[in-house]
Amino acid sequence: MSFNHIKNLSLSLLLISLIFSCGPKEDPSIKPDDNRFTKVVLTEGMDEPMEITFLPGNRVLFVERKGGVKIFDENTKEVTLVATIPVNTKYTNKEGRVREAEEGLMGVIAHPDYAQNNWIYMYYADPDEPKHVLARWELKGNELVESSKKIVLEVPTQREECCHTGGGMVFDAEGNLFLTVGNNTVNPREGSSNLDERPGMESSDDQRAPGNTNDLRGKILRIHPEDDGSYTIPEGNLFPPGTEKTRPEIYTMGHRNPWRPTLDSKTGYLYWGEVGPDASVDSIWGPKGYDEFNQAKGPGFFGWPYFIGNNFPYNRHDHEAGTYGAPYDVNKPVNESVNNTGLRELPTPVIPAMIYYPYGVSEEFPMLGSSGRSATGGPVFRKADFASNAPFVFPAYYEGKWLIVDFMRGWIMAVTMDENGDYQSMERFLPNENFSSAIDMDFGPDGALYVLEYGSAWFRGNANSRLIKIEYNAGNRKPNVTASADRLAGAVPLTVNFSSEGTNDYDDYDLNKLAFQWTISSEGKVLESFNRPNPSFTFDQAGVYEIELVVTDTKGAQNSQKLEVVAGNDIPEVKISMNGINQSFWFGEKELDYQVSVKDLEDGGTQSGEIKAAEVAITFDYVPEGFDPIEIASKQSGAETLASLTIGKNLIEGSDCKSCHQYKETSIGPSYEAVAAKYPNSPENTNYLVGKIINGGAGVWGEHAMSAHPQLSEADAKRMVDFILSMDDAQATVASLPLNGKVQPLIPEGDNGQGGFLLRAAYTDKGSSKAPPLSSVDYIALRNPYLDPQLSIERKGVQLLTTPRVSFLMAGDNSSFALDNIDLTGITQIDLHVSVSTRNGAAGGVVEVRLGSANGELLGTSNKVGVKEMGFRPPEGVDPIVWRRENANRAQVSIKPTSGKQKLYFVFKNPEVKGEEILMGINEIQFIK
Repeated sequence: MSFNHIKNLSLSLLLISLIFSCGPKEDPSIKPDDNRFTKVVLTEGMDEPMEITFLPGNRVLFVERKGGVKIFDENTKEVTLVATIPVNTKYTNKEGRVREAEEGLMGVIAHPDYAQNNWIYMYYADPDEPKHVLARWELKGNELVESSKKIVLEVPTQREECCHTGGGMVFDAEGNLFLTVGNNTVNPREGSSNLDERPGMESSDDQRAPGNTNDLRGKILRIHPEDDGSYTIPEGNLFPPGTEKTRPEIYTMGHRNPWRPTLDSKTGYLYWGEVGPDASVDSIWGPKGYDEFNQAKGPGFFGWPYFIGNNFPYNRHDHEAGTYGAPYDVNKPVNESVNNTGLRELPTPVIPAMIYYPYGVSEEFPMLGSSGRSATGGPVFRKADFASNAPFVFPAYYEGKWLIVDFMRGWIMAVTMDENGDYQSMERFLPNENFSSAIDMDFGPDGALYVLEYGSAWFRGNANSRLIKIEYNAGNRKPNVTASADRLAGAVPLTVNFSSEGTNDYDDYDLNKLAFQWTISSEGKVLESFNRPNPSFTFDQAGVYEIELVVTDTKGAQNSQKLEVVAGNDIPEVKISMNGINQSFWFGEKELDYQVSVKDLEDGGTQSGEIKAAEVAITFDYVPEGFDPIEIASKQSGAETLASLTIGKNLIEGSDCKSCHQYKETSIGPSYEAVAAKYPNSPENTNYLVGKIINGGAGVWGEHAMSAHPQLSEADAKRMVDFILSMDDAQATVASLPLNGKVQPLIPEGDNGQGGFLLRAAYTDKGSSKAPPLSSVDYIALRNPYLDPQLSIERKGVQLLTTPRVSFLMAGDNSSFALDNIDLTGITQIDLHVSVSTRNGAAGGVVEVRLGSANGELLGTSNKVGVKEMGFRPPEGVDPIVWRRENANRAQVSIKPTSGKQKLYFVFKNPEVKGEEILMGINEIQFIK
């Protein structure tokens, strides 16, 4: 063939390639159908996952809070434990009280050139000293090379009091590393800003960290890691190197708890989610709490602890004198705290939040809804970030949009910015999906959106923790798989009915043509398979079984979902009773009787004595009006850990182990304290010692051989090892309550008394020879009997106005809202504290209280309420809450006796109003015995 023939053929092939590769240009104005996105569950059941990063070869690296470093391989679907990093996971206060900490192994990221250098960076709490550490390791394949470790940066901290760590990381195109660092400061009970300058209260003063130009906490740092493990300062940070009383690593400051950062690869703008304080209303301290989604177009000061949200100012507060002053000046922010080691004059302008929202509905961003809140963050989508052959790249409609997720609320929002990068609008992404407990979210190299979900309970591994990804499918769509079972645990023989109900496929040609395959596996071996949608199976042998449903469409596309069945161990039953008192509200009782009962098919029950009181974790807490759920969970987790370890100690006491081993003194064999000192508490050491107990051995501690214990199950041996290894760990010092007794509901000194009380009981059973332990929890939450109407659901005719606080207005005849799960036992009257004023043009009316629906059974009707004017503030020296309630305009509803938890509807009536004319504003709803 001549050269010209080759040249012409090459040109022809190039032309054909261009024709077929370009295709029609996507229209960015056309939103894709939601059903073009498929949720794929990659792995589940992790132990407090924190952050993900991506490695070559379709591998996802993630870290767990207690130190686990793991890799999920998308090719093999396997999770590999690479290493366990020693980390601190406890706070110990000045009084010696130990409880679970928010810190541990907090973040991970791979270097942009990982394919060449194998470097990963992790941010963790040092196991010995009070500091957080950024360190670099080599990760070769599935081996973390310990000798390669280089400490890059350290952040001195306090670990006496909770909370906030940050730990999110992202690299920019120049190889600069951004690191979020939390404020490491106490959450005040009032749920507002932290401004306590009294001696000994340094951990309660955020002016010594986020507001301090000379401290790394409460900041986003920007450094350039060097090859030798050191770092340099890139140009353009907030303070040039050498500036007196500043740290040059600071890129942005004035943060409370910044979470997951991301960079827009086109603009270079930095984005992150930030968790705010917990106050639910404006108060004398200043504004209510807001979570924020923030944008930094460059370095700057973002306000905390002096400002929040749209630069709403806090008031000056002298804790020593108990007095309040003027609000802080956003035009001249200064840090005059005795704990400040940095500049007095802080950078300006103070940058307001891009998006901010309280517990209640936000007037500015109503789409965010109302609920608990914990802003996580998320990535900005740019198509140019992905290879041309990446299979799941999002369509052009999402170009430049910021996808944000909230840990508590379960939504993902797509935020649109204008050409200047300023907020323009937002919309719900996949509104029919729930993404609750999302602790990290990012796009992977394949173009899919990966979401890491922590799970439903703090400080423990959760079965519902998982890594998922959202794939965009422009052509054939994968099936959407739903797998469920009527039982997931029980004694053998255990018959389980499996269901694929809810599984579907949005392509018409796949209708009623999907192929179903269920497989039941144990220890990697398939035991049974079914090719029908809804099979049943009886488990005759104890063990843990993996159930997988794979669904295949007519084009061969597959999707799957897994379940886990535990046979041979029934779920324990935990029940709290409180002698018939109302189980929604606390009415000021000085003492509350309670009883806790625990039943377990295998372990027996508390009444029979087979389950000991010390093996059940029972806690009673005051929950402030502005509370941090993590602080409450830290105490509960400590009690549960101690109860679980007690089971291991009781197993040792009932065995022959004490004939050779003592707790502190050397006997024939080493003491348990010596074993704990020799073997750090890790999964690897636990497995090693379980094998030694069951199989025996010699040569480690001397010539005397350790007897084998083949009669012990692995579950019991592990319980014993967990207790032994815990002896070298700091243990929670919280005391669990007895099974039966009385608790005294005491409001802490200085609290406003608007919180409630939480009684909680938890039990983790002993498991069996082949079935792992299972847990169960019961709790009773007694709230303050004054409820905020923003807790309501199923609203009709509700208007929310910010004036400057939220006004909850009922507009139009037959407007209504509902409150769910309200115990009416002993309730005789419900008073609505209302506002009917000429200032809001309200017409007044009556209120009906109904059961179950707006047309349900009538429990009572209020008096007719009309106009009543009130002053703006109480007389000097009078508590504003007491004054407001004593002078409230009340719609009083006497209700007929009703017991149990109910769904209540409040219906507002005035047939004389027209259209959406306002009847009244609702300030509080009071339940009266």
